[in-house]
Amino acid sequence: MSGGMTGAGSEPGAGAWPDIAVFGAGAVGCHYGAKLALAGAPVTLIGRGPHVAAIRERGLWFDSGGARTVVRLAADTSPDPVAAAGLVLLCVKSADTAEAAREIAARLRPGATVVSMQNGVDNVERARAAAPGLDPLAAVVYVGASMGGPGHVVHAGRGDLVLGAYPGGPRPIDAASMASVAAVFERAGVPCPVSADVRAELWTKLVMNATFNALSALTRGRYGPIVADAGLAATARVVIDECVAVARADDVAIADGRTLHAAALALGAAMAGATSSTEQDLARGRATEIDSLNGYVVARGEALGVPVPMNRALHALVRMLERERAARG
Repeated sequence: MSGGMTGAGSEPGAGAWPDIAVFGAGAVGCHYGAKLALAGAPVTLIGRGPHVAAIRERGLWFDSGGARTVVRLAADTSPDPVAAAGLVLLCVKSADTAEAAREIAARLRPGATVVSMQNGVDNVERARAAAPGLDPLAAVVYVGASMGGPGHVVHAGRGDLVLGAYPGGPRPIDAASMASVAAVFERAGVPCPVSADVRAELWTKLVMNATFNALSALTRGRYGPIVADAGLAATARVVIDECVAVARADDVAIADGRTLHAAALALGAAMAGATSSTEQDLARGRATEIDSLNGYVVARGEALGVPVPMNRALHALVRMLERERAARG
């Protein structure tokens, strides 16, 4: 890990907070940045120009539970605020992990902690490879959130995290540092248990992402109607069974397909109004993370000799839509 956080705010109930830099001010970064800022933490969102300009002008609009809160917090287009931060939340898309890791490593102060809060399983490994010496914690993110426009985040459901140290790091696991990070989130009202096997937690989340992201994108649908449709629910079971087969072949101890399918149906019902980040990206003509979701399952399946025809089909279909949208400009 990247050392322990400095500052009294790492303890629950402490009067001071660590300075927090959110590297990647998309829906996830804005949601958790807003939660931390509302609790009193000094937060700087690092994002694109129009987004930063809107936040500086009138604050971050945070829609949740049918109400809008205007959150006052700092925003910057430069990565330089990382240098002052005791806690850095890495929230960029998986394709941008390597570049972001290098930017963070060039500025990270001694004793600061980095947390990867990204979709996919292998972002910590990507960050380590791109910036030797950088060793983020991994957070499994369970939140339904989307961007309603520049400086405007919309929360649709959940908002909890699971935190852990990804195996194979350059330094021993620092349990005290993990506990201090979890305490910061808990103090902001974000449930954040610490897991002894975060790789299994990440794969469990990948199962949900592989299920909902492609289906939501291809149907342009929300989670509730997807799980209520018998054909799509049956398709989801096939996707999940393939993911479980690959994970177990990769020595990852996750639950069986039946258990995870039930969990997926429950998640879809609980977040009935949510759409996936893949659907949102396609709607805005942006590159998706499908290569790190169903595409990752395909790649690991090929490497391990596990057939995954449903994940392969969903990945190919989303990539086709992505290329068509890009061609249309």
